[in-house]
Formats: sequence, C-alpha cells, structure tokens
Amino acid sequence: MQAHRLAYTPPGQAAPLFTDLSFALRPGLSLLCGGDGRGKTSLLRLIAGDLAPGAGQILRSADTASCSFEQPADPAYDPVIARAWLAERRAGRFAASWLPGLEAALIEALDLAPHLDKPMFMLSTGSRRKLGLAAAAASGAALTLLDTPYAALDARSGRVLSELLAEAADGAQRAWVIADYALPAGLDGVMLAALVNLGD
Repeated sequence: MQAHRLAYTPPGQAAPLFTDLSFALRPGLSLLCGGDGRGKTSLLRLIAGDLAPGAGQILRSADTASCSFEQPADPAYDPVIARAWLAERRAGRFAASWLPGLEAALIEALDLAPHLDKPMFMLSTGSRRKLGLAAAAASGAALTLLDTPYAALDARSGRVLSELLAEAADGAQRAWVIADYALPAGLDGVMLAALVNLGD
C-alpha cells in the first residue's frame, strides 16, 4: 500500500491533523507513532478505507483489499457474545485466509477461554482488546492494523503480543501496522518495515 501526499482535517476542526504525508507499507511490521491528538487513529482509519483523505491518495494492491482493523471496544458490540463475535469474523470475509491454529493458540496464550461465553459488555477493556488481537492475527489478512495494542494488557499478554509482532516483523506475506506513542519496549531491536512519525 502506498500513500501519496495525504492530508486530513476532522469534521468541525479548522486545522488539519497532517498534510503532505507520504509512505509505503510492505510486508513486515510498521510503526505509526505520534503524540496525543496527532491523528494516529484517523490515519489507521484512512488506511483501512473507513475515512477519505481531504487531499492525496492511497494506492492499494489487490491483496490489501484484505485489511483487518478490529475494534471490539465499539459499544455496538456490547450485547454480542464474545464467541459469536469471533465466529462472525471467522466465517466472514476472512473465511478463506483464517488461521484456526493461531486462533486457538492465542485464545490459550491470552487466557480468553473463560470469557468467550460472556457478552462483550461483561469483558474488561483488556479482555476486549485481547479478543480483537486474536481475531486480527487469525484473520490472515494481508494488511493488519492495530491501534495502541498494548494498552490495558497485563504483563503476560504483553509478552505474547511482543512475540507475535516480532514474528510478524520477519514475515514476508503480511503487512502489520501498529499505532502507538512510540515503539513499545517489548519491540526493542525489532526491524521495522516502515516508520511513520506524526510528531509530538
């Protein structure tokens, strides 16, 4: 995926979050970093196709039409049983690329099994985030977007995520993008495919 001279101004805001922003996303792990209010989430939504840029363009290969940007914290999912939420993704547009072995391994590693039969509103912020991580990883999507993935995770789950992302950094098939304030400590030494810095 390539972005050329992107600009974006949120509705009702006078100043743009960013202008003239260009970058390319390739297989491996990329970091999109910046301070509060600098547009990290908005840029992920632009990459995912949920928002349209005010200027510039995003060019996607056929593969990056397969984009996973899971947001299980959305209140719209509150009444949904966690197991059903996961099953919907497994049987939906990622059915052909879904990795059931990775799903099962992450459910165990992230200690999600006790929560799968609960409605989403009963899950903690951390558990909802872990469910989203499991779905994103197991999707097999060519482009996987993660918004501040370490937030609200316990130490063990943070280590599991770091191992997953370190493996992703060495991968040649999938492009992973994490948005965070800076490179998470658990990823020190990991080679990045791209770094997009939106500033402090």
